[in-house]
Amino acid sequence: MTAAHPSDGRLLVPLYVHPAVDPAAWRAVAAAGPARVAAVVLNIADGPGDAPDNVFAAAAEEVRAAGIPLLGYSDTDYGRRPHAAVVADLLTYRQWYAIEGVYFDQVATATGALPHYRRLATAARAAGCGTVVFGHGDHPDPGYAELGLADLLVTFEGDWEAYRSMTLPLWTARHANAHFCHLVYDVPAESAGEAAALITARRAGLGCAVPGTGDNPWATLPYELSALQPQS
Repeated sequence: MTAAHPSDGRLLVPLYVHPAVDPAAWRAVAAAGPARVAAVVLNIADGPGDAPDNVFAAAAEEVRAAGIPLLGYSDTDYGRRPHAAVVADLLTYRQWYAIEGVYFDQVATATGALPHYRRLATAARAAGCGTVVFGHGDHPDPGYAELGLADLLVTFEGDWEAYRSMTLPLWTARHANAHFCHLVYDVPAESAGEAAALITARRAGLGCAVPGTGDNPWATLPYELSALQPQS
């Protein structure tokens, strides 16, 4: 299986809304194609759920058919969740939804957890995941950027005001832009262009800026794709 190789300016889309609730959002992502969307994070229930969801499977297949890789979401609880439980998530995603990669979320940032995440990355690749993403949400110890560990580090996830004041660590300059992703929510419409420019200026090869707020801001499309969503 071929890994997704992100390039500057493309989107990583955490699409955390059921296709039955917002089918237009899923169609908009598929319509955007791989030139604009590097990958979509598939998250059924903070993981794959207890049983296959045929509606999710059909929507996932439409995205895959458009040439966009799918990443299965698994919460690692900052290293507290057992290795076997996390690996079971990605194996289930592979079986039910044929994911091409994995998005490990709530990844620890401290050096001491590196061996745990090295094992998870190794297990993911052994299971056929061509792309491994670490969702730190903050800048981790530089060791997490070591070659062969994760393909992508999400080094910011938070609201627009926090992103505007974020400081970029110097060590990130030693790595390619394509190794980093910034996810920003609660972005006002009038600030959408500024957010996109700031993501690029901060050397994040991938990003996503959405208007969403609350417990699940990722139920909304990124601004770059909203024009592709049919209006009701």
